[in-house]
Amino acid sequence: MPLVTLNEILPKARQNKRAVAAFNVANLETLLGVFKAAEQESSPVIIQVYQRLFKDERAELIAAMAARLAGKTDIPIVLHLDHGTSIEQLKRAIEIGYTSVMIDGSQLSLNENIDLTAGAVDIAHRTGVSIEAEIGHVPFGDGKVELSTPEEAVKFAGQTGVDALAISIGTAHGFYKEEPYLDIERAMEIGKSVSIPLVLHGGTGVPEEQLKKAIECGVAKINIATELQNLFIRGIASELEKNGEKFIPVDLYFRPVEEKITEYARAKIRVCGIK
Repeated sequence: MPLVTLNEILPKARQNKRAVAAFNVANLETLLGVFKAAEQESSPVIIQVYQRLFKDERAELIAAMAARLAGKTDIPIVLHLDHGTSIEQLKRAIEIGYTSVMIDGSQLSLNENIDLTAGAVDIAHRTGVSIEAEIGHVPFGDGKVELSTPEEAVKFAGQTGVDALAISIGTAHGFYKEEPYLDIERAMEIGKSVSIPLVLHGGTGVPEEQLKKAIECGVAKINIATELQNLFIRGIASELEKNGEKFIPVDLYFRPVEEKITEYARAKIRVCGIK
């Protein structure tokens, strides 16, 4: 089937107290690993591409591969620009076949974020593409967390018309030095205040029980990036160490790494519980 938008899967997921796993991919091997996981679990999935990959041809090549894989299955697959930085970048993503985009104005003031997002929403919706935005701030590593509030969520959703809203409730991008603690009460209040699907960034390393509680509050999209990339890098290193100087064709080197990615992605999909 053709690639779909967030609007075709997230509202139903939220209504059923389920979530869809969103995996950041950067090459064919991670893309194939995630695709196989979605097929094996008979679950919709979101393929995300970080904005940095739009600086050359990588984002466009991944789009072509994702569209080809989606055409071979009945599983709904979304192709999503992650952390878009500008209107121009969103337009580029839409032009090359992305069915969903994110505009990230979370480092701006709330009103500036609203203005930027409202303009981005207009462009996305005129082309039939779904759009995500973020309030509060989910940092990288040890950066400062700025938690979202229900009042911000109501104002932001009402004035932008965004399709999915990423909230900050205690996660961070990257690996955690200590086990993260999600502010579930805050998530619950935000979920009661707005009806649109909520998004959790920084899903790597969050305990399963906390993820399930967040889903109960209205989180319908869970982003997973760091561990997937780490699996690929460490998987290649492991294969090199195992085989030493023995020549093995590159595609055969990648095969066991793809299998590890598929296994990991399947486990995350099951936590989300969407079928």
